[in-house]
Amino acid sequence: MLKANQVNLAKINTVPTKVAHKMIKKVAIASLIAMNFMQVSFAADAVEKVVEKPVKVAPVINMPMAAKTELNATLYSRSHIPITASLNARVDYLVEPGDSVAQGYKLAGMDLIPIQLRQAEQKAQISRAKINVAYIKNELSRLQELSKTQAVSQFTLDQMRSEHDLAAADLEIAQLKLAQINEQLSRAIITAPFAGIITERLIRVGSEVNRGDILLRLLDTEHLEARLYIPIKYLAFINKGDKLSLSANEQKTLAAVTAKIPRADPRSQTFEVRINIPKALNKHWAAGQLVGISVPTQKATASLTVPRDALILRKSGSYVIKVNRDNTVSRLAVVVGKGNKERVAITGLLKDGDNVAIRGAERLADGDKVVIQ
Repeated sequence: MLKANQVNLAKINTVPTKVAHKMIKKVAIASLIAMNFMQVSFAADAVEKVVEKPVKVAPVINMPMAAKTELNATLYSRSHIPITASLNARVDYLVEPGDSVAQGYKLAGMDLIPIQLRQAEQKAQISRAKINVAYIKNELSRLQELSKTQAVSQFTLDQMRSEHDLAAADLEIAQLKLAQINEQLSRAIITAPFAGIITERLIRVGSEVNRGDILLRLLDTEHLEARLYIPIKYLAFINKGDKLSLSANEQKTLAAVTAKIPRADPRSQTFEVRINIPKALNKHWAAGQLVGISVPTQKATASLTVPRDALILRKSGSYVIKVNRDNTVSRLAVVVGKGNKERVAITGLLKDGDNVAIRGAERLADGDKVVIQ
């Protein structure tokens, strides 16, 4: 358009003055019209760009939904046991508190000298008993030969048989005593029944202890469980095998209920639930720590659900912005029901699979055009 006006101006110089003035007016008018048309086009483009507002959407999902509440549970080791003395003796060795031990690792050792001396003594007693049994056996054999010729009385023969049986019994008793001493020796070294950490030491090295005295406490750090006390009114909504959401230290997991103990505490009116913790969280969580658990407080029913971020809460009610297939939006009133941290049940003019805006929805009105990000 501008090039055409320049050509027309170039032609003006070759025509008379009055005609030239008329041509100049026509060219000026044409230029103004062209400029106005371009401004209108730019304005229309700008309006079109402003109207297409960016939004982020999420689907409406029909799913079972139960109202939930957040409770705190305490983590416990599934095995925190006392390590006791296995015999009456003096303690020669103990591990230190805080030591990490593997299964089978030596935790404590008793003074072996007194037991080893009794073991040597008993072995000598067995040797003596064997000599006695051998002697009486020979005597019995000799008397049995003499009895064939009536050279020995039946009373003497019966007496020798009795002595032989008693000597054999004494030998057996001595051997059993040796087995008992050997068993005590095997218990003189106390080993870890599982891998863990020593949390407490109650006896010093050199102390005399009796069998059953507590020496150490061993904590199993590999197998943790959460113990949760829930109000008894929610007893029907939690069952063994249900998966609950646990969170602590920015770590989240789903874990199944492994034990439900339907016995209410008379004072707190709560019952106990236990949940095994996945081993992957052992490096983040520790025994004695509090963790948050999301617990259902109503029976789950199928409902249409939307993300919490999709709700627009006003004094007049609650709304969501539905994004239609042509990228226009509709502002719909909804009734909010039960929910959890992420989603809530709603009732309104929506169906499963519809898209609702979860970002950029606050300033949208019916019929606005949007761009889905």
